[in-house]
Amino acid sequence: MSRHDGAPRTALPPGLDEPVFSEPWQAEAFALVVALHERGLFSWDEWATALSTEVKKPGVALDGSDYYDCWLRALETLLAEKGAAAPTDVDRLAAAWQRAAHATPHGKPILLENDPRNLKP
Repeated sequence: MSRHDGAPRTALPPGLDEPVFSEPWQAEAFALVVALHERGLFSWDEWATALSTEVKKPGVALDGSDYYDCWLRALETLLAEKGAAAPTDVDRLAAAWQRAAHATPHGKPILLENDPRNLKP
């Protein structure tokens, strides 16, 4: 039955009408973890252990505001443990994206080819 049938709409519980992710990169990181799990790179138990390790480390924000930073660190750890990407490769690619972001005009999509170090003569 669709909502167009005149049935009254029920209100969502508090908080459910707010965005799930604060930033687009958080949704992308979430989707990346799901996709890598679905491809068999790691099990959910391995993921839970890696994420749990990160969120329990000293210095993590008690309010959870850096939760997706922990998410990324857990992913980077698993990528290295599984031999999918060495930490230096992840760091090098992250730096390239950062340079591309700084070189991209406001309002334009950030593309890796905008990294000034990747420009080909």
